[in-house]
Amino acid sequence: MKRTPHIVSKKTRAGIVWYVYAWRGGPQVHRSEGAKRPRIDTDIARRIAAADEADNSPDPTTLLAVIRDWRHSPEWAHLADTTKKTWGSALDRIEEKWGDVPLAIFDDRRMKAKVVAWRDGRSSTPRAADIGITVLHALLKNAVLKGLLTINVAAGIPTLYRGGDRAEVIWTDNDLKRFEQAALRTGEQAALDGLLLAVMTGLRREDLVTLLWSEVTPKAILKRAKKVSRRKRYFATVPTMGPALKALLAELRTRQRGEGVETVLVDQSGKPWSPDRFTKAIARVRDEAGIVHVDPETGRERKLHLHDARGTFATRLMLAKPNISDKDVADLMGWSPENVARIRHVYVDQSAKVVAMARRLRGAL
Repeated sequence: MKRTPHIVSKKTRAGIVWYVYAWRGGPQVHRSEGAKRPRIDTDIARRIAAADEADNSPDPTTLLAVIRDWRHSPEWAHLADTTKKTWGSALDRIEEKWGDVPLAIFDDRRMKAKVVAWRDGRSSTPRAADIGITVLHALLKNAVLKGLLTINVAAGIPTLYRGGDRAEVIWTDNDLKRFEQAALRTGEQAALDGLLLAVMTGLRREDLVTLLWSEVTPKAILKRAKKVSRRKRYFATVPTMGPALKALLAELRTRQRGEGVETVLVDQSGKPWSPDRFTKAIARVRDEAGIVHVDPETGRERKLHLHDARGTFATRLMLAKPNISDKDVADLMGWSPENVARIRHVYVDQSAKVVAMARRLRGAL
C-alpha cells in the first residue's frame, strides 16, 4: 500500500518551521519556514520517490514489519482521527524500543515480564505508560489474528493510572459560575459557549465541535456520533430541549461566524473548533479561575476536564427526573450502571437528603 507524505510544524521564536517527511517515520525530504503549509510540488515528490526507492522493506521476521503492516491495515484505517494521533505517537515509541526485535521473542511468555518492566519504567507518566500497553496489546492482537504470533504478551497487564475513575467528578454550579466570570474577564466567550453546551447536552468533545445546525431540531439534537463503539457508530441524542438549552442555542445562533461555517460552536474568530484547541481553551479558563475538584474524603485535588461536563449533565438529568433508572441514564451516556449509581449517590441522593432535612427543620421551628 502506498505511503503518504507526513508534514509536521514546529513553532520557534523566529516563526513556524515546516518539515516534510517521505512518510511517517521516514526520512525528511523538505524544510521550509513561514505560516503557509508546504505543498507537495514536483521537486518534493521527486525526493519522496527517491526515498521510497531507497527504503528497504523491514525484515518480515521483526516487530517492525508487523508495525508497518498494521499502520496500513483496514483496522487502523477505521480508527478515529484522534485515536490515530494518540496511538500513532505510542506506536512510534514501540517501534523505537522493539522495532528490530524478532517476532519469535514476542511468542515467548517470558517476554511479558519485559513488557511490564517497560511500563514500569515510564511510571512517571502513568497515562502515557498505559496507552503504550494498550497500543502494544492491539498491535500484537493484530499479529495473532494474522497468524504471525500465537500469544499476546501485552494481554492482562493492569493499568498504572489511578485518576481515570472520575465518576464522581462533575462541574458544580459554583464551578460554572467561576468559569463564566473568568471567561468573560479574559475574553474567552467561545470557551464558555462550549462548556455550557457540554453540560446541557452531555455530548462528547468530538461531537460538540462537529455539531451542525442541521442536526438541531425543535425537539431534539440528533447527531451521528464520532466515537465508534463495538465497531458501530451510534447516534448521540439529546432527547429533550429544555428552556435553558433552547435559550443557549438561540444565543449561539447570534455568534459571528465565517462564511459557510455551519457548526453550532465557533471560536473567537468565527471558525470551527478543532478538538485539541477546544480542550486547551477550556483548560486555560479553568486554570485562570483556579477550579479544582476536591475529594470530600481524602482532600485530594484534581483538575476538572471538559469530559467531566458529561457527569454534570447526568446529574441534572437525575435531579430533573428522579424516577429515571440508572440503566436508562447509563444507556444514554454510554456508561456502566455502576458509574451512574455512584454519581446518583454523591450528588442526587445527598441533595435529596439535604432538602428533606431542611423541610423537617422548618417544620420544627
